[in-house]
Amino acid sequence: MENKIVQEKTISQWKEQYPLMHKIISTEEVFWANSKYGKFSEAIKKVSLSEKDVQDAEERLKRFAPYIAKVFPDTQKTNGIIESPIVKILNMQRKLEKLFDQQILGQLLLKCDSHLAISGSIKARGGIYEVLKHAEDLAIENNLLTLEDDYSIIDSDKFREFFSKYSIAVGSTGNLGLSIGIMSAQLGFKVYVHMSADARQWKKDLLRSKGVTVIEYQSDYSKAVEEGRKQAEADPNMYFVDDENSTNLFLGYAVAAYRLKNQLKEINVVVDEQHPLFVYLPCGVGGGPGGVAFGLKLVFKDNVHCFFAEPTHSPCMLIGLMTNMHDKVCVQDFGIDNITAADGLAVGRASGFVGKTLEELISGSYTVKDEQLYTLLSILSDSEDIQLEPSALAGIYGPIQLFKDDAGQDYIENNNLKDKMKNASHIAWATGGSMVPKDVMETYYKKGQELSSK
Repeated sequence: MENKIVQEKTISQWKEQYPLMHKIISTEEVFWANSKYGKFSEAIKKVSLSEKDVQDAEERLKRFAPYIAKVFPDTQKTNGIIESPIVKILNMQRKLEKLFDQQILGQLLLKCDSHLAISGSIKARGGIYEVLKHAEDLAIENNLLTLEDDYSIIDSDKFREFFSKYSIAVGSTGNLGLSIGIMSAQLGFKVYVHMSADARQWKKDLLRSKGVTVIEYQSDYSKAVEEGRKQAEADPNMYFVDDENSTNLFLGYAVAAYRLKNQLKEINVVVDEQHPLFVYLPCGVGGGPGGVAFGLKLVFKDNVHCFFAEPTHSPCMLIGLMTNMHDKVCVQDFGIDNITAADGLAVGRASGFVGKTLEELISGSYTVKDEQLYTLLSILSDSEDIQLEPSALAGIYGPIQLFKDDAGQDYIENNNLKDKMKNASHIAWATGGSMVPKDVMETYYKKGQELSSK
């Protein structure tokens, strides 16, 4: 293995150049601070997307709100805006401090994208947004819709018949497939979701119950995406949602940051130079967490510090960013198996588009063992009565890693944050869980209890 060549270097040479590789390859938990992380004003100059693009996405979601409220009754109380609550989790913070014997300076909050309407995960942002944008483009091109219309007219046989001439395809480990499938089927599109081996059975069953065609693979996420892309290329009326490279997905996620700003104000959470904000984002291919992080940097600039959270067996974004190789390398190149209980994060190759966009905007990345995810799942359920799926717990582990790891301490020191940490707010971004069937959640919970009693 040491002599295996990856991008013109042996594994030994990679380890020599990046000492953290020893631990990463051994699937040990690590914390990595991004040496390229820079001042927002300089870093943003190198990014092609802007605040205007995110505002355009926000406006589109507002146009669709009357339609969403009409066809998804659980969004009526928010007038068709798909948004999740943010909650302070003080009991969980105390439990974490005790469990890991580590004080967490500042306050811990949970952003509950796990409880977003329609598809119960963060993918209800980017995934649903991209489908809506495609539907709008088609309807406007064919003179069925104008920007001034009340979009609730889309809930009609005329529109469903029109959209039924078109198809949408996506490759997914689960949650993106759910969002794309549920929204596309509701509009009337034919939908094909290509799912990797690690996708949960209940997610496949739910999609099929909505009339979605689910195509299963024994291989991982990359294969599902590749096959979805191939299928779409062969059909001019089929649109492929490209989780690896889509700016539309990315912008749909970025809208979250503008709404978060208002939510924090409502609960009297201050974010400024003296009150830094730390956000921990579970990361698979990178689109969801990348889009959210991009939006957060636009809103809070140098006062927000975003970290990606990945399973020890699927640290594709960490490796891509650290080596500057992005999508040119995958975890399997380094002998890591990409097998994890965190199904939404079971991705071997990161999005090059996201990695390059956030190269100087992301503060760092850390990894977490599957066992920790289950343990934290049961503790969160007991302490706060909030149920998440395993992958969504990756964010909760962030503050522990930041304060416990030497690299985390160095990050605090190097960014002149030491005296400000007592005023800090830490947001763990909960990415999914509310749609997990009760019996499946019970199994997760029991596993967590067993692990925590060892």
